[in-house]
Amino acid sequence: MTGRIIAFVDGSFYSASVCAHAGWAATRLGAGVDVLHVVGRRRATRGLGLGARSALQAELAALDAQRARLEDSRGFAILEDAEELLRAAGVTDISADLVHGDLLAELSSREAGAGLLLIGKRGEAADYATGHLGSNLERIARTATRPLLVASQAFRPVDKVLVALDGSPVGLKIADHIARSPLFAGLSVTLAHVGAGSTEIRRRLSDAQSILRAGGIEADLRVLPGEPQVTLAHLVRDEAFDMLVMGVFGHSRIRSLLIGSTTAAMIHACRVPVLLLR
Repeated sequence: MTGRIIAFVDGSFYSASVCAHAGWAATRLGAGVDVLHVVGRRRATRGLGLGARSALQAELAALDAQRARLEDSRGFAILEDAEELLRAAGVTDISADLVHGDLLAELSSREAGAGLLLIGKRGEAADYATGHLGSNLERIARTATRPLLVASQAFRPVDKVLVALDGSPVGLKIADHIARSPLFAGLSVTLAHVGAGSTEIRRRLSDAQSILRAGGIEADLRVLPGEPQVTLAHLVRDEAFDMLVMGVFGHSRIRSLLIGSTTAAMIHACRVPVLLLR
């Protein structure tokens, strides 16, 4: 995992957690942090049509301009607070940008130089959106090509990591990524597969374990019965894991309106950060 960390902040109470997770990751990776606040394209007030008076049109235009200035002022305040939190976490290489336009277009223009993307589980409507994930998270997860860390509501130091593997060959790629990344150095890692443990699946899980061992990580291995989103969520809670790592297995798996049933369910169910890898 190389390159800069891109952290998206929107002023919700998840933003402080995004900054705390970015500070933790930046320290371990030795990476700089780019903090972005994206203001969507503004829609000017529509003309009033028949009977409109020029004075009223001018007043509406002035209100639009005032609203734009207030949005920008709020955005700059959000970025200033984010910079302060990152400096308090020990990060010195920080850039902060307020961007007007589409979030995905901005991500596309910057992603090539990124090693890690960071976003909160939910956004500005988090107080009311207890039943679903944030729309920006879903949009980024569907299109991003870099590792995506979904910050939980509150940050806590990461010591124990649970890695969910489905027994496919992609699991070897995930294991290789973890073995090479300083993000996981010195952490306790457990590999878990939920479902039938066929001979072929157990062989692949053992191979993933060997890859981690070659990278200096001694990982436990679990094969558990049940449904992934239920079993893994209980495992995270009952054994106090601090982070869940999952694979997003190709774009064909996340072309639905949501990220994908299992991935979305896990992000929603677990109260720990979730790292999505491709």
